[in-house]
Amino acid sequence: MYIIIVGGGSVGYYLCKALLSEGHEVLVLEKNAAKCERFEDELGSVCVRGDGCEAAILAEAGTSRADIFIATTDEDEDNLVACQVAKHKFSVPRTIARINNPKNEKIFKKLSVDCTISVTNLILEHIEEEIPTHPLIHLLTMGEERTEIVEIRIREGSTAVGKSVKELSLPLDSILALVIRNGEKPRVPTANTILEADDRIIALTTTDSEEALRKELTGS
Repeated sequence: MYIIIVGGGSVGYYLCKALLSEGHEVLVLEKNAAKCERFEDELGSVCVRGDGCEAAILAEAGTSRADIFIATTDEDEDNLVACQVAKHKFSVPRTIARINNPKNEKIFKKLSVDCTISVTNLILEHIEEEIPTHPLIHLLTMGEERTEIVEIRIREGSTAVGKSVKELSLPLDSILALVIRNGEKPRVPTANTILEADDRIIALTTTDSEEALRKELTGS
């Protein structure tokens, strides 16, 4: 695959190195001359100096034939603009953006960035057992459809505990697909399934309804 990476910082460097080792064709776009020299010295001619937000630079980079476009800079605005130009002007089939401020995640999804990576949220999700205010984990996001598969843990004290699925006020575009309960096999819930504390719910929802679903299942 031909993969373009915007941003030659640590994330872009190690991502480029890993992709090259897997046999992919990779090009990095970076504005800083010193960072470009590092690529040249260590990885060869894989970095071009230029602004990945500019259509002219992206055209020179052959963005129209790219399979994946990844924006990894420290600036959320730059990552969003770069992905938008790649998607809408050059018809790149898959765009991926690093997000530094978690509050910007919904904006990126609404503007059709296919995949967003928020380091802050990833850390919170991996330690969600110790953070009762963060019970929702994103498992998969389908950007264009704005559809998500999420995992929500029902905690002790939630208003959902002891209720059947049919008693819940779920968003119309959300479906509870699986209930994972300690000591039991995962099962598809029915309307009469009673929810218990510590149940893990795999659900299909949308970016617009995610918050309403979380509140209904966690009672917060």
